[in-house]
Amino acid sequence: MASALGVVYNKYQTRLLFFEIQQQQKYLDKQEIEWGQLQLEITTLTSENRVEIEAIENLGLIFPHRKKVIYLKNQEKL
Repeated sequence: MASALGVVYNKYQTRLLFFEIQQQQKYLDKQEIEWGQLQLEITTLTSENRVEIEAIENLGLIFPHRKKVIYLKNQEKL
């Protein structure tokens, strides 16, 4: 009788652990999807011309004419 109860208990524990493993696999899958989306977002946001596009489209900025650009040289020595 005790042996039979032990088998039933072990089977129950095995099912609980299997259910927990499935839950963790689902969580891992969701995290991997989110990771991929974040990597894509980082790639998009760090593209070289991203600032230029945002400045032109959203802020209405334009590049000044070449003759109107003033370059400053730092005279301070470190």
